[in-house]
Amino acid sequence: MEGYDVRELVERLGSEQDAVRKMAAFKLQSDIGDPSFADVFIAERGLSRLKYLVLGATGNTLAYSLASFARLLEVDKGWEVVNQEVVERVVELVVTHPLVNILRGAMSILVSVVAHPHPRTPSGEVSSTGPFGFKALKPAIAVYPQFLEMLVNRLSSADHALCANAMQLINSLMRDSITNDPDTEWPKFIKRLQDLGVIKAAYVLMQSSALQDLAQPLLEFQALTKVLLQKWRTVNVDLDKPEHRRVLKQMHLASNPDRTERPQSPDDLKKTRPHNPEKWRRLGFETEQPAWEFDDVGFLGMMDLSDFVKKHEDTFQKLLLEQSTKPQEERCPVARASLAVTLVLYEHFEVDKSDLEDAKSYLALDSRTNFDRIFRPLLLQWTRLHSGGLQALFRLWKVTGARIDDFDKIVDLVRILIEQVVGQAPRTKDVREVEIEVAEFEYRRLRELQMELLELTYEDAWGHHLRHVRDELKHEALQFVKEQRIRCLLQGCWFPNAPESKSESSAGTRHTRNPSSRISSWRYVRLSHNRRFLHWADFTKKGDYEPGLDLLPEKIDLTDVSSVESNIKKQPPPQSPSSSTATLKAPMPASSNGGTRLTIHGTSVSTGAEAVLLTLSPQSYSTASEWVDGLLMLLNQTPITAETQKLVQMVGDYGLKIRLLNVRFEDAVYASQEPEVPDREGIDNDYYYSVFGG
Repeated sequence: MEGYDVRELVERLGSEQDAVRKMAAFKLQSDIGDPSFADVFIAERGLSRLKYLVLGATGNTLAYSLASFARLLEVDKGWEVVNQEVVERVVELVVTHPLVNILRGAMSILVSVVAHPHPRTPSGEVSSTGPFGFKALKPAIAVYPQFLEMLVNRLSSADHALCANAMQLINSLMRDSITNDPDTEWPKFIKRLQDLGVIKAAYVLMQSSALQDLAQPLLEFQALTKVLLQKWRTVNVDLDKPEHRRVLKQMHLASNPDRTERPQSPDDLKKTRPHNPEKWRRLGFETEQPAWEFDDVGFLGMMDLSDFVKKHEDTFQKLLLEQSTKPQEERCPVARASLAVTLVLYEHFEVDKSDLEDAKSYLALDSRTNFDRIFRPLLLQWTRLHSGGLQALFRLWKVTGARIDDFDKIVDLVRILIEQVVGQAPRTKDVREVEIEVAEFEYRRLRELQMELLELTYEDAWGHHLRHVRDELKHEALQFVKEQRIRCLLQGCWFPNAPESKSESSAGTRHTRNPSSRISSWRYVRLSHNRRFLHWADFTKKGDYEPGLDLLPEKIDLTDVSSVESNIKKQPPPQSPSSSTATLKAPMPASSNGGTRLTIHGTSVSTGAEAVLLTLSPQSYSTASEWVDGLLMLLNQTPITAETQKLVQMVGDYGLKIRLLNVRFEDAVYASQEPEVPDREGIDNDYYYSVFGG
């Protein structure tokens, strides 16, 4: 825009007619974002008139003026007129004004003021002069103490732009306080925001359908939450600090020490109660000097433990009382468990990687499909997740009958539990549902996940070696199952005959009647000891004995068998397959073609042509699987039933797990490193090789 037009616009801003000022301010808000236009506007002395409108205008004129002034600050212009009077006026508007268009501009101005870099002195120190940062708002907040409450309430507004502005302002206040306030002041401000409900409001927004309009400020709030967790973790627990001593004392008192330290006789009432030698170990610390045990988690761990004790005081007391009745080595160390769960959550949410993660997240915000991957609303429910994880650890300790030496193993199970439930929870899943799932997750399923994870760990460490072992074990499992199936044939089995099946000469015809509907006779089939012949005979009734080979006159030479056919593949696989004849057999479900039929084809001895040699009707799925796959594997063919395939897989998996149990942990850790070779100094030749590695 030309200089004359800017001059005319500035003159209109100073007009005595409100309608003229309103149109000029409306025009200005669309042009002032151009830095070159802003320079001309300031040169034409328009800044003072814009400030005058911000301080004294009303209605739409005020809304347009605030928007113009906010955009001017965004291009880093106009800071010379920002003073305490302007800040207090804007804070007043945020607190008292109901119009959304005015509130948007006012909050945008405050965001720029708080986020503006602090000037530095020639020595490089941050200067305390200038209305910048959170300190610029503190005098105005003292006049309007309800400012923060109103600001948090704006997060529930139906206007998404207003919500975004309010979230941006809260982010700016938090970041400035964390960065520039003393260590004794910023925690108080954060605590005040939390008490006003900022976490709950942000959590609701993260799970809402309006996330796309609020993505940038909410992602920044999530990043600030990680910064807070980092900062609290880096604060060392120091018992010389009154607030740290106070927290520990409150936990000790909440543990109901009188119940275990009550005098034993009336005479003891006259005596001074001695110091309890297990004052802190009773709470689950390793020593009576608990400060050092917070080294890994800092003040964050102390906060989590304190919150659990306050919110679950009855549970805490009952747990300590229950543990006190057990031997020392069987007690669950409550304090250590709490600190371990804190560290598990810290690692799960990758709090230390926040800077790198945020840089990638901002780039991914262009795609709505990335929201579920980027946003972690459950991070804002840190305290509830910690309580849920800690109680899950207590439950696992009780279920497994763990001892103190098993502490790290139980923590590993909790880590898998958090990864499975919290890590796989969708963005919109409520924290209450997560708590219930954590509380009800089965120990057996956790162990399965742990073994799968162990397998993946070794797969990464020894990929090609593990694949070779797995192939070898699969072959061994196949041979094992083959032998089991053949042994079922060696043992023999009774099969019912349908009325039509009177002789094997008519066995080639297809039966349409269900064999189980009426049984005319029974057929007993058994494999010979040399595994070359299949002996069989028909009986009028099923005996309680197993006929010997001398009672089975009919036989089939397996060298004459060309194929084994069955419709067993049409049957649904069983829920819990069994491979042993000692296991109860599931009844065979009826099929449309009259049940399961097993047909052996081969060369007829009498005619020399291809014919049906034998037909069998198994009464259970397991029997059908054993005989079909047993005959196929006896003929060196591939088994076809789902039950046999599952059995081969199960045997192979167990074999792999057993071999993995023989691998030392340090082998997995240092698999990619060259092991240290000890020297032979002082070693003679009097040695032997240990076969078992002992």
